Amino acid sequence: MASLAEILQRQSVWRGGAPSGAAVPAAPTGYAALDAALPGGGWPAGGLAELLCRAEGVGELQVVLPALAALTAAGHRVAWLAPPYLPYAPALKAAGVRLAGLTVVRAPGRRDALWAAEQALRSGAFHALLLWLPKASYPELRRLAVAAQAGPGFALAFRPQEAGCESSPAVLRLALEPAADAAGPPALRILKRRGMPLAAPLSLPLARPLPARPAHALGRAPLSAVPATGARARACAA
Repeated sequence: MASLAEILQRQSVWRGGAPSGAAVPAAPTGYAALDAALPGGGWPAGGLAELLCRAEGVGELQVVLPALAALTAAGHRVAWLAPPYLPYAPALKAAGVRLAGLTVVRAPGRRDALWAAEQALRSGAFHALLLWLPKASYPELRRLAVAAQAGPGFALAFRPQEAGCESSPAVLRLALEPAADAAGPPALRILKRRGMPLAAPLSLPLARPLPARPAHALGRAPLSAVPATGARARACAA
């Protein structure tokens, strides 16, 4: 029979108070202040996280970019699913991201995107999955959260700011908010984590948003890509 301490360390058990999941697997975010505020010290491995933004292109990719650079440098693969814009490949490379480790998947519709996300998570082939979900129901998110538990990495869903009023099975929910000073970096607020929410927002040294172009106008994609498992999802041509 497992001891109480062992049970409390499991990801399925959520305790109140400050995060204490030192044994919780996580991928460092690359930001010391954010790692210190997250259980395990980073993005939750085997878990679903959400990043809420008021608009696209406000620096949301900069929040996860250091982690992507570290993962691809270690030889791990990262999947981008249904991004509305394709970031500028030279900028990603300059940030330390190995383009050969990136897979960009395009899906014809929302249901196809959700299906492809489940397959990617259950495959265990990726250490990070970034997906864009403008609309998703709780049961759909729950399926993704369960699928994420089967993989070695984390899943990060980019969702609109208004989704913060909805219930979510994600183990981590962050919100990127404009800074009080228009010239300053945006603030990152922790809305949900294992433990109590963080009262004060974090100020991260985010760089400028990456140049991008609409995903529907790609032509030849500057990122390497391979087809997703199954015929219902299409990958950008490399």
